[in-house]
Amino acid sequence: MLRGADVVHAVVPYGGEMRWRVGPFVLGFIQVAGTFGAAHGQPEARQPDALAVALALAGPAALLLISRRTAILLATIAAVTFTYVALGYPYGPIFASFVVAVTISVIRGRRVLAWLAVSGALALATLARVVVRDAPWSWGWFAGACAWALIVVGIGELARLNRARLAEARRAKVSEERLRIARELHDVVAHHMSLIHVQAGVALHVLDRKPEQVETALSTIKDASKEALTELRALIGVLRADAEAAPRAPVASLSALESLAARTSQAGISTTVDIRGDLDAVPHAAGAAAFRIAQEAITNVVRHSGATRARIKVTVGPDDLEMTVSDNGRGSDGSPEGNGMRGMRERASAFGGSVTFDRSPGRGAVLRAELPLGSDA
Repeated sequence: MLRGADVVHAVVPYGGEMRWRVGPFVLGFIQVAGTFGAAHGQPEARQPDALAVALALAGPAALLLISRRTAILLATIAAVTFTYVALGYPYGPIFASFVVAVTISVIRGRRVLAWLAVSGALALATLARVVVRDAPWSWGWFAGACAWALIVVGIGELARLNRARLAEARRAKVSEERLRIARELHDVVAHHMSLIHVQAGVALHVLDRKPEQVETALSTIKDASKEALTELRALIGVLRADAEAAPRAPVASLSALESLAARTSQAGISTTVDIRGDLDAVPHAAGAAAFRIAQEAITNVVRHSGATRARIKVTVGPDDLEMTVSDNGRGSDGSPEGNGMRGMRERASAFGGSVTFDRSPGRGAVLRAELPLGSDA
């Protein structure tokens, strides 16, 4: 049997154009068939005829034809429902269209209008019962009618809250995805552009005095720009792909640390990698986050440290991953605060981990990251 909630979900424009167009036809069939069915249990009521069928179809027709005009829609269906009741036809699913119209009004923010419509319908229904049907006054009937009125408005309020919750969830998901993309773009662009900038400066500096070093600098620029383009194309490919076809595995991983070290060494900073433990035991997402943290740390070494050596050390334990990125640069007081540092901390905190930074004048700098390996986020 089709429940009231199913009718609302089928008719309220909530899940697609086709569903919205089919819903009123389904509702019309339910109201017509239900009217004849209700007549069997209410022999004292006026038996359904052509007018009753027309009134039963009028509400769904209004939902189909004037759904965008909330006030007119609600007034029309309320008038149709009251006319049906006032003519003495049996109570039944004729009220379904009114429930849907009230729900639409509440969802669209016309809550006062919906409350007024329900209150007016309650008053008219009471008047029709006492005057038109000449039924005796009954506090029990009136209490039941008030309860049904509250249920009608409650359905609308629940639908509104549910839609608001879903909208907030979608906004949060979009915001989270935008932040993730921003981090990826920053890491890719900042790292490779830093290498290109440094090597372009080297090439200009030695162009006249040591022309043989220009080739090395240009080769580094070529490799860095090629890899940047590859990673950007991969990221853009993920954005363009359909939701079902989009790749789920991260493109970066700890296995790329050797390549990262080789590029940094070409840029003039001798970089070594020390890995202890089994990298295969690191979940994909945690490995990608660790690589991006290392990449950003190396970018800061290239851009700000003035170092000649750097070291990346990764220790994979049974429960967590520890990584340090150190250099022999000039160091300074304080901690760098910017998009890069903020991005590293966000990546680590997503796994319940942390990033700390320690540097002192003349002693270089050490970045430490710890990522729990309890789940593949």
